[in-house]
Amino acid sequence: MRDAAEDDSDSPPSQMSEDDPGGGGGGGDRWEPDLRGGNGGGGRWAPPDQVLENVLESVLEFLTAARDRNAASLVCRSWYRAEAQTRRELFIGNCYAVSPRRAVERFGGLRSVVLKGKPRFADFSLVPYGWGAYVSPWVAALGPAYPRLERICLKRMTVSDDDLALVAKSFPLFRELALVCCDGFSTLGLAVIAERCRHLRMLDLIEDYLEDEDDELVDWISKFPESNTSLESLVFDCVSVPFNFDALEALVARSPALRRLRVNHHVSVEQLRRLMARAPQLTHFGTGAFRSEAAPGGGLSVTELATSFAASKSITCLSGFRDVNPEYLPAIYPVCAKLTSLNFSFASLTAEELKPVIRNCINLRTFWVLDTVGDEGLRAVADTCSDLRELRVFPLDASEDSEGSVSDVGLQAISEGCRKLESILYFCQRMTNAAVIAMSKNCPDLVVFRLCIMGRHRPDWITGEPMDDGFGAIVMNCKKLTRLSVSGLLTDKAFAYIGKYGKLIKTLSVAFAGNSDMSLQYIFEGCTKLQKLETDYEGL
Repeated sequence: MRDAAEDDSDSPPSQMSEDDPGGGGGGGDRWEPDLRGGNGGGGRWAPPDQVLENVLESVLEFLTAARDRNAASLVCRSWYRAEAQTRRELFIGNCYAVSPRRAVERFGGLRSVVLKGKPRFADFSLVPYGWGAYVSPWVAALGPAYPRLERICLKRMTVSDDDLALVAKSFPLFRELALVCCDGFSTLGLAVIAERCRHLRMLDLIEDYLEDEDDELVDWISKFPESNTSLESLVFDCVSVPFNFDALEALVARSPALRRLRVNHHVSVEQLRRLMARAPQLTHFGTGAFRSEAAPGGGLSVTELATSFAASKSITCLSGFRDVNPEYLPAIYPVCAKLTSLNFSFASLTAEELKPVIRNCINLRTFWVLDTVGDEGLRAVADTCSDLRELRVFPLDASEDSEGSVSDVGLQAISEGCRKLESILYFCQRMTNAAVIAMSKNCPDLVVFRLCIMGRHRPDWITGEPMDDGFGAIVMNCKKLTRLSVSGLLTDKAFAYIGKYGKLIKTLSVAFAGNSDMSLQYIFEGCTKLQKLETDYEGL
């Protein structure tokens, strides 16, 4: 999923599992009894030294890294208790790994909770309807336990309108709600959040599926407070239903702290211009449809729209373009030089339409695009964006028999021109070992390498050889690699490379690969830091 991938981090603030009361990876409840005590050595157990425990809690307040906190909780019982009392952020990567009761019993002062539900395959409709990941038991448990909770982030969870109403009722200081790839709720639930969460700073809806019928739509935008709001981020580009634009314009006008706004495809360029006039302070802007609502020849001119972009001097991130009219693309030229992030992953642009835009984006660090730009378009990116750190190339047609427009040629061009690249996701139909080896040598700082060769068991399309040497070069030459996705025709040799050299890999995705069970053995024996394995494994 294009937007969901923004929030698919493998570096959570804190972690917990049912079997590991210390919150870390391994070992169970390790603690040493406190044998300090007086009374002439009468053999009585003394309570912990309260002064030392208070000092410990004060120190742990400054410990923010998940790995450090998890390690601290395993030292002894008093450290375990102090760490639990001072933890403010909790990350649970699998909502079934621990019960809500267990979480609230252990942690007493949480301010932020992040929950993940369904596996990533749900993004591709590979998880049946009604599979689970219901947030209801979590909200019911969190409400009484954490009246000062301020932030909830849910990913691939089933969320009902009643759940959202309970969130609004339970947390009077609630400030941030992010729903990523969630389903089950409607505009009714959004209306309750907007109306009752008076301190709301962030409402981000990313790749969600709302269950609204046309006759059940609620004017949720108008439910925000009529006074000045604290809103800093409002993202609803995935909400497919119409909304009250006048209410949105008024909301933007009374939200002076708003920095991030992404609207849906029901917003035209005429309406876009009105929003920009109301909020010149925006730094992240999602453009909606990016076409005129007027009849051909009678809409907003490119010059008028360009004037609005020129006046928006703070914009550094642009997205949207969901139903783009390429004739309006020159209007964004005034902000291109300042852009650090550009998302064209919903715009079916050709290379000729992309090149005039990308040549102005000299400071771009993140770029998402459809494969319709072809190898020629990627060459333009490579020629201009030497500071690029993240590239994602999505397929217009993800089926196995589609004719992709990008190939090894585009990948090699990127590796030659964007040598600071740290993360790449690349969908294609044709690839060569030579191109992948070139990327491993030209971009040694890669942390994420996700190559998705669509179609089962596709070899190097020039030599006919397996892709073993290409992926082997990636793990050998990219010493910082923590996430790897492999595809194409692969043998056990590729997995021997991964097990031997991929010592930092935490997430490994394997598609249609492996010719024996030795492949998995190489991975499990060699990748000692592996946390997540996603596989459509045919070697077993």
